Formats: sequence, C-alpha cells, structure tokens
Amino acid sequence: MAQVTVKQTGSPIRRTKDQRATLAGLGLNKMGRVSTLEDTPSVRGMIAKVAHLIEIVE
Repeated sequence: MAQVTVKQTGSPIRRTKDQRATLAGLGLNKMGRVSTLEDTPSVRGMIAKVAHLIEIVE
C-alpha cells in the first residue's frame, strides 16, 4: 500500500484537544517530528484536520 510521510511544523500549544489528539494519532507530538503512515482515507482525513500544523514530505 502507498505511504505518506508527514512532518510537524506547528506547535500544539493553544490548540484544541481534538487537534492534539489528531497529532498524537498521526504519531506526532513535538516540532520537527516525522512520521510515515499508510495512505488511507482515514489518515487523509486526519491530515486535513491539522493541515495548518503539518506538511507532507515528498
């Protein structure tokens, strides 16, 4: 299956609990962390929810 790599670029400080939980679900919790995940619709939805805090690494 395809993979997608995301990097956290924004801080979860002063963000809502659901955005913090979404970052944790993606395997991110500190600035600069990188996580490689399966490219599924659920992961894409999580990425869309916190798109302002992460970037997709090519």
